[in-house]
Amino acid sequence: MLDRSFHNPAAIEAFISLAINEDIGTGDITTISSIGNNQMGIAHCLVKEPCTLAGVAMAIEICKYVDASLNVKFTYTDGAVIENTPLCVGVIEGRLSSILKAERVLLNCMQRMSGIATQTKKFVGLAKNTGTAIYDTRKTTPNFRLPEKWAVAIGGGVNHRFGLDDQILIKDNHIKAAGGIKAALDNCLDYCSQQNIKIPVIVEVQQEAEYTIALAHKVVDRILVDNHDPEKLENYLRQRDTVAPKKKIEISGGITLENIGSYFIQGVDCISVGALTHHVASTDISLKVQ
Repeated sequence: MLDRSFHNPAAIEAFISLAINEDIGTGDITTISSIGNNQMGIAHCLVKEPCTLAGVAMAIEICKYVDASLNVKFTYTDGAVIENTPLCVGVIEGRLSSILKAERVLLNCMQRMSGIATQTKKFVGLAKNTGTAIYDTRKTTPNFRLPEKWAVAIGGGVNHRFGLDDQILIKDNHIKAAGGIKAALDNCLDYCSQQNIKIPVIVEVQQEAEYTIALAHKVVDRILVDNHDPEKLENYLRQRDTVAPKKKIEISGGITLENIGSYFIQGVDCISVGALTHHVASTDISLKVQ
């Protein structure tokens, strides 16, 4: 299995390479034409609004990739809660041409990641002491999943799967295509047995009949209950405790900061929230040459 996560230095470098190539192309002709390549200078990274800071480690790696001779010093680390702004969180010294090449990719990552970490921390704060973890989803920006899921982790959330190859998650379209939930789960059990695959199997259910089948099926590790009201979930949890107490329960579907409190029900293991990554505003951060 390919590790495409932020735990893998090669994956981080591959992401940065693509991002820098997208931004610079064949060369930064603005910088080359206006200031040349050897002028030295310093730039301050300024956070302009309260946030949970994220992307510092990424910023350091971006600078290193662009020009290893840059001197990068951040006084705040990933996860720091920034309250009094504007605030200088880091300084970059070296060739101004290199700083300017790194600037936009660095800021795009830090702004987006800080927005996600800030949002995630709000959800995680509400879940504190409930026994329920906050998970992200695959509702991420194409080619930007690595920093977005990294930001979720910085904000205290838990990464769901990074891609289609690290967990089995049978959803409504798989069930429809297979001819029903039992057929989909039976097929999954046969395939895992034949291929000697031992990874988590999660199945999404949208109605009680599907839940009953999933609860009884031995291939299922976790049941994702989608778009159900809290009262129905309480009934499902009672069934789980009687029939298959070791099966985990995940809930999802329209979860917001405003309504999540209703879903902190004893026995819910995790809540997956697409809004961690697809409903966030980037944090206002800038890089200013001094």
